[in-house]
Amino acid sequence: MTAPFLRSAQKVGCEKIFRDVMSGSTTERPGLSEALGYARSGDVLIVWKLDRLGRSLAHLIEVVQQLHTEGIGFRSLQENMDTTTSGGQLIFHIFGALAEFERALIRERTQARLSAARARGRIGGRPPRLSADQIRMAQRQLQDPDLTMAEVAQAFHVSRTTLYRALKKTAQG
Repeated sequence: MTAPFLRSAQKVGCEKIFRDVMSGSTTERPGLSEALGYARSGDVLIVWKLDRLGRSLAHLIEVVQQLHTEGIGFRSLQENMDTTTSGGQLIFHIFGALAEFERALIRERTQARLSAARARGRIGGRPPRLSADQIRMAQRQLQDPDLTMAEVAQAFHVSRTTLYRALKKTAQG
């Protein structure tokens, strides 16, 4: 734990300090989970920086809304944000609105890029494991009563499921 945080935490009257040593982007953070489980209505959860609380802006907003629902305040020392004040709540709600706007823009841009790619004849996704020639060969091999689906799939270095899907797609298409 950094010395500046400890000094700052002591100045603002923190009674209990929880610590995570991994990245803020990590999904499982025992220190955060313990702090959220420990906090009660009327408490204020204090972090050194906003990025210590949430993996992303959306996650940060979700956690702070959960805290608000449970009557727990939130403060970030570096950003000087305090949701226990009306000004801090306003700033936080503006952050939330901006995050929602950003998600909508990303969604629109992604859809536009996918449409443009489709118009150019490109399709996304993983390339097929078996070529059309390999599928025809597999169909011929499967007509041999001595060969099983598993043996034919193994000959092409694919799973039976992959072979079944390729054959089904060829039959439909």
